[in-house]
Amino acid sequence: MKLPTLGSLALLSLLPSACLAQSQHTSNWAVLVSTSRFWFNYRHLANVLSMYRTVKRLGIPDSQIILMLSDDVACNPRNTFPGTVYNNADRAIDLYGDNIEVDYRGYEVTVENFIRLLTDRVPPDTPRSKRLLTDDRSNIFIYMTGHGGNEFLKFQDAEEISAFDIADAFQQMFEKKRYNEMLFMIDTCQANTMYSKFYSPNILATGSSELDQSSYSHHADNDVGVAVIDRYTYFNLEYLETHVKNASSKHTLADLFSSYDPVKIASTPGIRTDLFRRDLSEVLITDFLGNVQNVEVDGDGMILDEDLLALARAAGYNITEQEWKDAMTGGYHEKTQEERDTVVGEQRTWEGPARVHKDRESDFWRNVMSAGAVGVCFVGYWVFSMVDKV
Repeated sequence: MKLPTLGSLALLSLLPSACLAQSQHTSNWAVLVSTSRFWFNYRHLANVLSMYRTVKRLGIPDSQIILMLSDDVACNPRNTFPGTVYNNADRAIDLYGDNIEVDYRGYEVTVENFIRLLTDRVPPDTPRSKRLLTDDRSNIFIYMTGHGGNEFLKFQDAEEISAFDIADAFQQMFEKKRYNEMLFMIDTCQANTMYSKFYSPNILATGSSELDQSSYSHHADNDVGVAVIDRYTYFNLEYLETHVKNASSKHTLADLFSSYDPVKIASTPGIRTDLFRRDLSEVLITDFLGNVQNVEVDGDGMILDEDLLALARAAGYNITEQEWKDAMTGGYHEKTQEERDTVVGEQRTWEGPARVHKDRESDFWRNVMSAGAVGVCFVGYWVFSMVDKV
């Protein structure tokens, strides 16, 4: 077996820092909320299920998606196609299907539960599936749809959440280190007023319509009898389905936002970037809507180096601290050619069996310990045998 050189070990030590340099977050979460009840609001459920399908397609697992549906139109007696929800008149994709996990359903979808979810102020017996288990390395995508107005969104036609409520909840999340960055997207009438009160850092927001503007449906399905999707959500999905094929896509949020056409959407979409620290041309869509499995390494880098040195020695390397420091700091490349040849010659002596530069005395005691372990096992077996006979 050929053992790695010091250069290879140095490369190994740099892997954690290289991974961290690529991204500041280690997980993506999605909170998807439909706040409307009743059959004629079929499109709002289709909106949120369309986003649910998209984030799952791009790799976010159900364990990191909170899906809130205030009504179950799939099982409504008026549904011509029971157990299904479609977002297009061609009915090519059943959004409900068999692979859906609803976390909050019906009357569980309330303003109080939504705010408790965001701030993690939930009862102690709340199951993990109903908790937003994020931290300061989590990016969160929040999508909301329903009926709204100037700085409010209706829940269940019974109560409202205001722009101030959401802004204060986001501030609590920031203070409790519950997110790294956040993308807030809302499709409702006068949607852009809902993010006008945000004041917490690292939040990017977009909405379907300005103050005094309505948000409109895209088209209806005559067999279903109602509109099946809203325009703003439809054109977002059209871009995502056409351009963002998988989680490795390089399309950015700047690309997505530049695709918005007020004429097609029939309202003026808004984008708020003043709280966000990054240039949108550098923010991948999958930074929020796709899966990520980066690893965060805690602790001091020097401790990591010492741990790696200990592992190298445990694996059979007889490496001095100076040799290790040379490998970590690139000292090998600063040597003269003669010194390099000497190092190469020494490294060649490390090729071969797993144990090199053996210490005969330590090997002797290692053999004694092995023989002792076998002896202990034999004595134990003999004792148990005698007990059984008695």
